Amino acid sequence: MSPLKKSSHTRSILKGITWRFVASIDTIIVVLFVTCFISECSLDNALKIGFTEFLLKLAVFYFHERFWLRIIGRQAKTNKEILYKSISWRFIATLMTFLISGIILNSFDEVVLIIIITELITKFTLYYLHEKLWLRLPLGKIRRFFLNTK
Repeated sequence: MSPLKKSSHTRSILKGITWRFVASIDTIIVVLFVTCFISECSLDNALKIGFTEFLLKLAVFYFHERFWLRIIGRQAKTNKEILYKSISWRFIATLMTFLISGIILNSFDEVVLIIIITELITKFTLYYLHEKLWLRLPLGKIRRFFLNTK
């Protein structure tokens, strides 16, 4: 049996960056959609929330990723492991979205509540799919290819 390989810090950072791009675009769309239908439509607020989340959650995502690597000892691979990891991230990220949205919109009202409920659905699905995609990426082979060509 081959030894378990742990993910590199670089992989965790790259994974965090790709996730934040996907998640921040989703946040901007969700905030814009909700604010346009319920209150004052503001692309400026949607962008502020999206960019603030990008910066803050990138760091938190990295630590969440490294924490899960310590707990499991490898990347989450089974559907059950990915589901638990998705739930734990969604809890942290939703709380952060609630706080960021409430601060930027100057209110913790039904608009913020609808934003986080909507993103619970969209982000949970996107995060699960992102995890599955990253399991398929042959990053070790790519790294070996570039190291052998030097």
